[in-house]
Amino acid sequence: MNGRRKMNLVIITGMPGAGKGVLADAFREVNIPVIVMGDVIRNETKRRGLEPNPANTKKVMLELREKNGSGAVALCCIQDLVTTDSSTVVIEGCRSIAEIDVFDDYAQKTTIISVHASPSVRFQRLKDRAREDAPPEWDIFRERDLREISVGLGGVIALSDIMVINESSIEEMQLKSRAIVKRFL
Repeated sequence: MNGRRKMNLVIITGMPGAGKGVLADAFREVNIPVIVMGDVIRNETKRRGLEPNPANTKKVMLELREKNGSGAVALCCIQDLVTTDSSTVVIEGCRSIAEIDVFDDYAQKTTIISVHASPSVRFQRLKDRAREDAPPEWDIFRERDLREISVGLGGVIALSDIMVINESSIEEMQLKSRAIVKRFL
């Protein structure tokens, strides 16, 4: 089923803690809608009556993909995508080529932006933001990174149209993000 329409889709990808949310916020500042794929996993985990901690979100993510294929999380986002009247929509947190393929069916143009930061920087950021699913220790963080790579995140990063290095302050990333957003206005 092809629901393609005149929509520009901006897909933000990157490893956990790289700074995808800062870039997404810059799009929100100019009223471009953002669909967060990680929210799909966290909400489904809660819907099942589970705490959205690293173990449970891992289990839910893998079960969704096992049951509905590699593009399962993207398929869960399509209703939000097709009901927007915006000419540009941002998808934050795409993790596989199969998800890109799902989204491509709904857009005239797709641009992939990858946000990159080193593992040590990302681990510290995840600890500092203290979200429920943040890894409490390095081993759990490392295992999460390897899981993300195993579901195809590395391929999406490799196919990115724009690469943003985010190794310093949030203020610097906000400046970089606003400059990127200007390209889409």
